[in-house]
Amino acid sequence: MQNDPELNGKYLGTITKDFAIVADTLKEASYQIRKRDISKFPIFIFSKQAIPVGSLLLSADEAALDWHVFVSYLSNFVEKNIILEEKVADFQAAYKDPDEFCCLFVVDHEFTNFVFVPYPED
Repeated sequence: MQNDPELNGKYLGTITKDFAIVADTLKEASYQIRKRDISKFPIFIFSKQAIPVGSLLLSADEAALDWHVFVSYLSNFVEKNIILEEKVADFQAAYKDPDEFCCLFVVDHEFTNFVFVPYPED
C-alpha cells in the first residue's frame, strides 16, 4: 500500500462533498480521541462498504452521504497489519497537525490510500 497524498480525481468530488458535510463532526471526534488519550493519531475511514477496521461513525444511508465514515487510530491499523510495525515512525512523521488536517483512509475497489484533508476554516 502506498502512502501517497494525491487523491485520484475520480474520488475528489464525492469525498470533498461528504467531507464538507461531516468535517465538524470529524474534527470534534479527533479532538475527543486525543483529549482522552486514546490516540494521538486518529484516522477516519471513508468506505463505500462495511469494513472490519474501526467503528462506524456515520452511515452513508442515515447521513445522506456517498461514503460510510468509520473512526479508528494508528494502533488499530497496526493491529490489523494495515500499517506495518516498521512503518509506524514513517506514518507518524507524515501525519499532519490533527487540529488543522483530517487523516482520511479512503477505501474503494480501485483506490486505497491515506489522504490528509484540511478542515474548513471557521
